[in-house]
Amino acid sequence: MDVAVLFLTFVAGLALGIPVAITLAVSSLAYLLLAGIPPVVMPQKMYAGMDVFVLLSIPGFILAGNLMNQGGITTRIIRFANSLVGWIRGGLGLTNIAASMLFGGITGTAVADAASIGGVMIPGMKKAGYPADFSAAVTAASSTVGPIIPPSVPMIIVGALSGISVGRMFLAGAVPGILMGVAMMITCFVISARRNYPRQDWQGAGEVVRAFGGAVWALAMTFLIIYGLLSGLATPTETAVVASVYALLVGAFIYRELPLRKVPTILVDSAVSAAGILALVGFANVFGWILVSERIPQAIADGVLSFTDNRFLVILIINLLLLFVGMFMETIAALIILFVPLLSLAQAVGIDPLHFATFAVLNLMIGLTTPPVGVCLFVCAGIARLPLAPVVVAILPFLLTNILVLLLVSYFPPLATWLPSVLAP
Repeated sequence: MDVAVLFLTFVAGLALGIPVAITLAVSSLAYLLLAGIPPVVMPQKMYAGMDVFVLLSIPGFILAGNLMNQGGITTRIIRFANSLVGWIRGGLGLTNIAASMLFGGITGTAVADAASIGGVMIPGMKKAGYPADFSAAVTAASSTVGPIIPPSVPMIIVGALSGISVGRMFLAGAVPGILMGVAMMITCFVISARRNYPRQDWQGAGEVVRAFGGAVWALAMTFLIIYGLLSGLATPTETAVVASVYALLVGAFIYRELPLRKVPTILVDSAVSAAGILALVGFANVFGWILVSERIPQAIADGVLSFTDNRFLVILIINLLLLFVGMFMETIAALIILFVPLLSLAQAVGIDPLHFATFAVLNLMIGLTTPPVGVCLFVCAGIARLPLAPVVVAILPFLLTNILVLLLVSYFPPLATWLPSVLAP
């Protein structure tokens, strides 16, 4: 009965559109009260979930991304991407995707990518003659590359949950992220060619060189982060702090587009964003503790294994479950609640933890663009000033492409494990 109330309250909260963090808190508290467990357990488990050293890197990476975004990074990356692919049919759509691939290595979050890139690209694409629904769809779809290509906030969460090195997690996402971006660019080109979408004139190799020169300081940030982690010179938290200092210096003194008077506001905004994520982590940890105490994860694993122990089918079942969950639940909450039990199931059939972690994160990133709770869909539809329905229709080809990449990564482990084995043995 107590577990039924837990799930009913949780589902009702999601159905009513209540924020996931609050829904997790209310449903967990309802369970504790009905089960006769002292409510003091809630803050204890919240603190235990947040008291993980590697999670301190999340505020640092959020701050670094905000500083770089306010310091002129977005326009420079878009200019560089446009100089490379803008001359191809559907060039602004391709630029949108390429910019997301480059920009993702700085923010680490899909929503930040969708808002930053979308704020520039969606109005620009509409002005150039692209349909508004296509402009919003390609922006929302490409924003999911951000949390796959390092750095990545979801990868940090997974590292904290599983004990897998965050550096190895970052490397594991690089190849799938690039593959995902290239596949979406192919899809964008095919659609643009069939519908005769516009393209720009080739601006010459000189523009490529100039655009790269403008963006090189921004692009170097990803190298700084990865080198710091792989060299052993810095922990993820220390790397995030170094990245924030680097972002401040580049934005204020090299690009000179970040007025120092804006820094306090950026600090406050970053702190609010980080606090929201960590609160979600805390509430989700309480919810996850309840599930473990009720042996729900074991029941899931036993149920699946009683049905089949075939690795091919288990991977398919895990992907279907995560795709379904991603339609209704925020990524970080889904990871904290489901990752550990599904990892146990994956290991039971011989799936490498690093491989599983990679396709699990990739799966839930796709959920950011699926209705009814696809956050990136709402962000991009809002920028395009469209209702959600036409954007959902327009994004379907990109969703299909991303799911095909997901299946490829799921069933071909070297796509996730090869780079970490070479660079971080």
